[in-house]
Amino acid sequence: MYSTSFLTGRDGKCIEPYLSNISNEDPSYLFNNWKLFETQLFTLFGDPNQVRKAEQELDNLRMKESSHVPLYIADFRSLMSRIGDWEEKAYIHVYRRGLQSRLLDQLASYPGSIDSLQELMDITLELDTRYHERQKEKGGNQEKKPPVTGSNSSRPPQDSSSKRPHIEKNKKGKQFQVSKDKPHSALLNKEKKLIGSGKERRIKEGLCTYFGGKHPIEKCFKRPQNKPGSSRGFPSKQGKA
Repeated sequence: MYSTSFLTGRDGKCIEPYLSNISNEDPSYLFNNWKLFETQLFTLFGDPNQVRKAEQELDNLRMKESSHVPLYIADFRSLMSRIGDWEEKAYIHVYRRGLQSRLLDQLASYPGSIDSLQELMDITLELDTRYHERQKEKGGNQEKKPPVTGSNSSRPPQDSSSKRPHIEKNKKGKQFQVSKDKPHSALLNKEKKLIGSGKERRIKEGLCTYFGGKHPIEKCFKRPQNKPGSSRGFPSKQGKA
């Protein structure tokens, strides 16, 4: 009687004739025998292929890569309750087949034998828990790198000091700016004089074609011909009166 109060829709309409006769006649066999009551309801409204469908669903059940073992066990147990008469070894075989490959690899190195489905479920549950705990640890230990934005992010930082003019003094104590750029070996001849575009650039910029400073080449104190004592440069101190 109590269970009939949960019947609604078509099922409730089917049981109404029996309920209307309770006050006038003795309860029929449907209310005296639970097994017969269950069988009658299943015959009228149940799925005759329920077991076959459950077997097919269990055979195709697979654990997703993003899933956890507890969810897989819940689905497996639900389908088991609709089948019921399989042997233990058959359930173990189907359960193992639906596991993720990482769990199968861990089970391959598990010591000892697994003789029951419940033992297999307990072991895979523990392995899965350890795996996800380790994944969280690895995720927390990863260093967070700043996002790379813009086209200039791949360029190495430039030293600002390289752009500053280099100041030197000559022997008389006068200061002058000297370019830090050294002539490339491909721009020098055997006498180590500038040739080609390197010489033209310095002439165009008003630089010394020998040393690179902002002074004419005739006054370059590093040019051998201009050093004191040179016959082609400045007169030596000894030659002065």
